[in-house]
This record gives sequence, structure tokens and C-alpha cells, in this order.
Amino acid sequence: MILFCLDTSGPVAGVALMQDGAVRYEAMAVNAFTHSQSILPMTEEAYRHTGLDVGQTDVFAVTVGPGSFTGVRIGVSTVKGLAHANGKPCVAVDALEAMAAGVQHFDGIICPIQDARAGQVYGAAFTGGTLKRLLDDEPIKLEDYLEKVSSFGKTMLFLGDGMPVHRDRIADILGEQAQFAPPHLCFLRPASAAYLAWNHRNEAVDYHDLSPLYLRPPQAERQKNLKNAGV
Repeated sequence: MILFCLDTSGPVAGVALMQDGAVRYEAMAVNAFTHSQSILPMTEEAYRHTGLDVGQTDVFAVTVGPGSFTGVRIGVSTVKGLAHANGKPCVAVDALEAMAAGVQHFDGIICPIQDARAGQVYGAAFTGGTLKRLLDDEPIKLEDYLEKVSSFGKTMLFLGDGMPVHRDRIADILGEQAQFAPPHLCFLRPASAAYLAWNHRNEAVDYHDLSPLYLRPPQAERQKNLKNAGV
């Protein structure tokens, strides 16, 4: 069985190919190109370097959010197109859970956060080892998020693009209770997303039913609502 997964939900564009439960290919790009410029060439390279054909793929997977509105749309639209063209199902992957899967063996609480601006983060929390979810994904004020995760009473590992932005504030509030992932483990690994998709491959859906996970309306919609409300 062959599974192809891509991620454009955050600052890193990535692809991964799994075959029979093993990672055959993984690539990530952190560069000046937009995800829309990077992801299709990366997809082509994944199949070319493995000697596989896209038509052999059994399941397509993608991180559906939370994350960048534009990035998530690019990823979901790309996978929808691939699934439609090849008549194959799709698996949706939660970006915060995929981040946590990349550091799964941390002995404590894994705290993936993305910067949601205005002092907020998109955050969740998982136990190390078992990757049991402790907090649902939500947009939340940083201080409120830290209050929630600190209540578990264990050492916490912070990662994600929100970590460098809020690191000083997290350290001020939590002190030695907080640990921070090193740069090479800070972002979502596409192979981690593929691993989660592989474990949930029996839950694959038709591409029509694949949709982004937005935790709040896009900025343009929020501004329109404020304008209509006379704010």
C-alpha cells in the first residue's frame, strides 16, 4: 500500500511517501518560494526519486490545519486534485497532532503552538509517549493556554512556529517547567503527518468530503464582519 502526504499548513512545505508502513521518501523546504511554487515540484520529485507513479498511490493525505489560511488551502486543494485525478480517497491530518508526533517520546506534556497573532496561539496538548490528546485545538490567548497546560503538573515541551515568537514570555511564566524544542525538531515533519495518516488510513474519505480545519474565520471575513457591525 502506498500513501502520499503533503503539508503546507505552516512555514515549511513538505511531502512524504510511505509504502507498506515504511517511509520511502521525505522532503522539506524552507526557502523564499511560496508553497504554491514549491509543492508540485516537490511532489513530482517524490515519485521520481522513489521510482513510483502517482497512479500507484492508494491514499492521499494532507494536513488540514490549523495553520496559515492560505497554506492550508493550497495543501487541501492540491490533494483534492490528486485524489480526483487518480480516483483515490483522502485522509485529513491535524497539524498540531502531527507536530507532537515528531517528538512523541518526550517524557512530559507536548505543547505544539502556532502563532495566531494579537497575543494568541493555536494550541493543543498531548502526553508524551502515548500521544494522548489532553487539550483540543483552539485559538487562545497565550496566558490562558499556559494556565491550562501548567495544570497538568509536568514538564512541558513547546514547539511550532509560535514557540520562537512567545518563548521569552513562556519562560517568564513557567520557568524551569518549560522546555523548548531545538530548531530541527520545532516544525512539523511531513513523515510525522504521513505516520498519523497511515494509522488512520481506514478512515479515508472521498475528496469531496475533505475540508480545511479553520479555528476562526479568515482575516478578510473578520474585517467584513466588523465593518458590517459598525466597529
